[in-house]
This record gives sequence, C-alpha cells and structure tokens, in this order.
Amino acid sequence: MTQTQPAPMDGLAQLRAMVAGVLPTAPIATTLGMSAFDVPERGRVRVELVPDLTRHGNPLGTVHGGVHSTLLDTVCGCAVHSTLAPGERYTSLDLTVKFLRPATDASGVLRAEGTMVQRGRRTALAEGRLTDADGRLVAFATSTCMIFPADDGAAG
Repeated sequence: MTQTQPAPMDGLAQLRAMVAGVLPTAPIATTLGMSAFDVPERGRVRVELVPDLTRHGNPLGTVHGGVHSTLLDTVCGCAVHSTLAPGERYTSLDLTVKFLRPATDASGVLRAEGTMVQRGRRTALAEGRLTDADGRLVAFATSTCMIFPADDGAAG
C-alpha cells in the first residue's frame, strides 16, 4: 500500500493555512504581536498591531520606525507570496518606506494592507499602507521581490 503525498500548495493556500492555524505563522508576527492576519484575495494581505510603547517604542515616545517597516515588509511580501505557484519562493530585494506621521499607543490599532502592483516571471512590485485607528496614513512603502524556483538555492 502506498501513501500519496499531498499536492504542494500555492502561496495563497499556504497563507490561508497559516491564518487557519494549519501551518505555523512567521515568528516575527508573534515577536511583534501582529494580529488579525487576513488574505482576502490573491495579491492582497492585511495585518493589525496594537501599539504598546513598552514593546514598540523609541526614546521619543513614539512607535519605532522599524515596527512600521516590519509591518509594511510583511504585508508587501505576503501580497507577493499569495501569488506564488507551487514550487516558487520569493525574497525581498528592497523596501522603501515613507514615514508620514508618528504613531503612539494613543493611535489605536495600526492596520497594514499590502497590495501587489505588478507581477512578472522573476520580480514583483508591491505597495503597503499603514493607517491608524482613525484611518490616517501613518506610513507608505513599496517593495520589490525576486521570485525563483524553490530548488534554485537563493535565500528566502
């Protein structure tokens, strides 16, 4: 009797399996306290974070820019991830973040949404928006990702 292997999942199925708790989430999500991870459709991802200045603060009393950047890198990368075919991987080539207003624990829930702008065979471009609880834009990012076969040996 032979056991059949499950068909490899595409990127959208992988992300949705993480949301459902079937696959583990990225450790950085736990480290920062990200929540409400959602993949409403291929090429679009959302995540939330409740800012806590004892964990996320800088010496000036605002949320550290690295937290903004990590949220935006997550949603941009995952937007691209959601478009991967079985056997494809990706890695970020760049991330450009524009900080538009400070966030504090009084900002309420920070919401990041990433959208894939353009996908080619080897690269993809995504954008991310980070807003506060009042819907004000806190930061904006663009990211380019390289797409490659899983057996190519490139970093992931």
